[in-house]
Formats: sequence, C-alpha cells, structure tokens
Amino acid sequence: MPRLHHSDQGSQYTSDDYLDLLENDEVILSMSDVGRCYDNAMMESFWATLKTECADRPFPSRAAARQAIFEYIEIWYNRQRRHSALGYLSPQPRPVRAACLPLTF
Repeated sequence: MPRLHHSDQGSQYTSDDYLDLLENDEVILSMSDVGRCYDNAMMESFWATLKTECADRPFPSRAAARQAIFEYIEIWYNRQRRHSALGYLSPQPRPVRAACLPLTF
C-alpha cells in the first residue's frame, strides 16, 4: 500500500536530505504550492485538534501513543465527535436522526 506524506513548504520538509529519505522509502510526497495556504487548511485544522484533544502530553511509549491516537481517530473523532462542518453533528449516522427526517414519496 502506498504511503503518503502531506506537508507544507517548511524548510525541514523541502531539504534534499529529507526528500531523499522519502524517495528511498517510496513515500509519495504531497505538498501545496508556495502561497497556497488554503490547500492545507483542513489537515492543519485536524492536526491542531488532535494535538489539543489527544496528544496534549508526552506518551510513556511509542506503542501507547499509537494506541491512543488510533482510538482517538477511529473511535472518537470519526464516530462520536461533533464536527462544525457537519452542523455540529457526529459523522456516525444514528437511527434517531433518520427517524426524525420527514418522509417524501
């Protein structure tokens, strides 16, 4: 499965050494053009939310970090957390919502 690395135009991500590492590991680079800050806005928002709500402290180990971040994304963020882009509803459809929708024939 191909791996994707999305970043901004920061010097740490555009250095020859870093780009060589990505290429050697067959990682596909995704980077916005200079001056196109809105291309990255959704990911920047997600990372800020993740850092605030989940990774706001050091983890005792890499395994603990992986587990906590996995649970945050797969259980909380994708299923339960209310998102402003969805009218402050959670992404997970619920039977109650469907029952409240008007029927059209």
